[in-house]
Parts: sequence; structure tokens; C-alpha cells
Amino acid sequence: MAEPREIDLADLKPRLERAFDFAGRQVRATIERTPDYFPIYTVEGRWKHAGELWTDWCAGFHAGMMWLLAERDGDPWWRAQAEHYSKRIEHKQHDRDVHDLGFIFLNTYLPWYRHTGDQALRKVLIQAGQTLALRFNPKGKYLRSFVAPESLFIDIMMNVPIMFYAAKESNDDALYDLAVYHCRTTEQTLVRPDGGTAHEGIFDLQTGAFLRQTTHQGLNGDSDWTRGLAWSLYGFGTVFSYTKDPIDLAVAERNADHFIARCPDGLVPPWDFDVPPGPDRIDDSSAGAIAASGLWNLAELTTDPDRARRYRNASLTILDTLCTDRYLAWNTPGWEGVLMHGVYHFHKKLGVDESVMWGDYFFLEAVAKVLGIRKPG
Repeated sequence: MAEPREIDLADLKPRLERAFDFAGRQVRATIERTPDYFPIYTVEGRWKHAGELWTDWCAGFHAGMMWLLAERDGDPWWRAQAEHYSKRIEHKQHDRDVHDLGFIFLNTYLPWYRHTGDQALRKVLIQAGQTLALRFNPKGKYLRSFVAPESLFIDIMMNVPIMFYAAKESNDDALYDLAVYHCRTTEQTLVRPDGGTAHEGIFDLQTGAFLRQTTHQGLNGDSDWTRGLAWSLYGFGTVFSYTKDPIDLAVAERNADHFIARCPDGLVPPWDFDVPPGPDRIDDSSAGAIAASGLWNLAELTTDPDRARRYRNASLTILDTLCTDRYLAWNTPGWEGVLMHGVYHFHKKLGVDESVMWGDYFFLEAVAKVLGIRKPG
């Protein structure tokens, strides 16, 4: 069982600053090399390639990194890029084919709106939340995944906050209630008693009854897929900031404790905790990066000072591990991503042991929070 290290932020800060600078250089190079391109995963370190997307859900991460870079020092070039790339995905506010509208808009239009107060941007955010709500299955009381009507993904916990946001901004109690229903269904069907999570739940479309846990990306339906666990940890914490329901906080804390307990030293997990030792037990730096950002939030949200200290140290331990030559590509010539050793879809062999866009984004987001560039939450 691993434990967070006591990290001296003063010692870590220079590497975090260097990592932020490096991320800026990598994103700028991608913009200049392939304008208006939205990367998802690398192949041998290169973003631009042929190959399956599985689903188009990552545009908000590339543009979101530009917003983080713009927030650091107010550089007008980064601000112009952030606005340009965000504008190019505005049409997705009406996209009913994905369950990822939170990923797409909370990282782009929300910081844009907070910086400007432009009501047109607020309307896009509200519309995205309303569009996501159209995926709601009233019998099962969940938001269906992009895969099938009977399918619920743990990933959607990271997207449902845009429904809470839209409900708050538009005073829409019915929209708020749908979001709450989804969270309760997810908690009751995908979150396990030990704090682990399943990737997917399958429901009976006629009755709404929950049938079984399964997976697309984990080792198997009963296993501990680490990116899904990180989505849950972060997502339920964000939901708690809207609902103030202690159930949501308790789920996030249970997820966090389970994640920390099962991680190896350094707290960067394999892609699934249950993969046996051997060549398939590959790290997923993106799960670590998501958890680092979510744990930093949770340290602010928890009411227990001991938990807050533990979660803060866990977040810093992950970042301390990631800010090394093993994980950051700053000493790997020709590598176009920021964070190496990520995993997209192991079974489909997509982005395995590569850079993945969400890994880069959540790493930079976590660094930005620790450096005080962006507030937690």
C-alpha cells in the first residue's frame, strides 16, 4: 500500500514552472505544425496520424490548455489562440452523439465566460448542458453513454457538472433534478463498496432495472480501471461543489482513498490495478494526472483536516513523480506531447504508452492549480 509523501512545495515549484513552460512550447509547436487540428493521442510520439478515434471527445482539452497558458501571464497570443480554437468547437453545443459536452465546454467556454462576462458565451454553456440532458433515460434515471441506450459510463461524472452549471445559470430545477438522478444512479450501480468503480453499467431498457457492471477499457467487468476511478474521484467532488450533498463528497473521498491505497509508490497507477505483473502492466500517466487535479480540489472540499492534508500530499506526490524524465517529454527529442506513458484504449491498441490529450490537459490543470494560476474547482 502506497502513501503520499510529504512534499515541500518550495522544492517542487521550480519543476512545476519548468513543466508549465515546456507544455507551452509543445502546444505552440502543435498549433504551428498542424493549424486547426485537434489531437487525441500520439503514435510513436506524433499527434498527426491515421487511425481510429473511437469517439470524438477531446477538442476541449487542446483549447483548454491554451486557456490555462493564457491565464498564466495574460499573453495576448495565447488568448487569441484559446478564443480561436474554442470558437471552432462552438457547434458541439448541439452535438447529441457524444456524452462528453462537459469535457468540451467546461475547459473552454467556462473560462472564456469568466474572463469576459459575455452573455453569448453563457448561452453556449447553458445550451450544452441542455443538450447533454437529452441523453437522460427516465426509466433507469441515467445519462446514456455514446455506445448504446442501455449503457452508462463512469466517465459521464466528469460531464454532468455542465448540467448543474446550466441549471444554476438558467434557474432550471428540472434540469438540476435530472443531473442529481444521474449521480445517484451512478453511485448506486457503478461505485463499489470499497471505493473502486466499474467503467460501464448495463440497464434493461423496458424496466430501467440495472443488470450488470461491464467495461470497454478496463481489464474486465470486475476490474479496477484506473482512469475511470480518477473520473469518479474528480467528478463527484465537482458535483459536491454544486449540490453540497454529503453523499457526493463521501463518494469522492471513498474513490480517493481507494486510489491512493492501490497505487504503487509515486502514486502513478497502471492502466488497470488488476493487470497482473508482466508486459501488459503499463502505466497510465493520464489517470495519475486526472487524480492529481481531482485530489487538489478534494483537499479544498473535504471537511476533515487530516484528509485535506493527505489529499494535498497525494496530489503533490503524483506531480513530483510526473515531473521527471520518465514521464515528461522535455528530454525526449521529437516527442510532440507533454506527458508520456499514457493509455487511451488498451484493447483496441489506441494510444497505448503514448501521449493522450486529456493526460496533457489535466497535468497542466493540476500544475496551474498548485501554482495558483487557476483556483481549484
